[in-house]
Amino acid sequence: MADAAPSLFAVRFHDHAHQVSVRQAQMQAHLAWLDGHQEHILVAGSLRRDPGLPPVGGLWVVRADSRAEVQALVETDPFWRHGLRASCEILHWSKAFPDRATPV
Repeated sequence: MADAAPSLFAVRFHDHAHQVSVRQAQMQAHLAWLDGHQEHILVAGSLRRDPGLPPVGGLWVVRADSRAEVQALVETDPFWRHGLRASCEILHWSKAFPDRATPV
């Protein structure tokens, strides 16, 4: 039996409201970490209630074999390890037009 193709996951992070200093202190390490995991983390960025307001969380699109693999990845992110993230939600994601290139 052939191995199953990796799945896509959407990961929605909620940050602790008063941890701005953690975001600032860990930003370079977080960006370097994301760059080192670009094989799995296809898209990543912060979420804000309005442009110009501080981030309230983040969103990733991840390619992985399982939810457990995504969770293990999350737990090695400097933002997670240093306490910025209050929680995360990992959901299977289906791209509406799988063959369409989607630049962001």
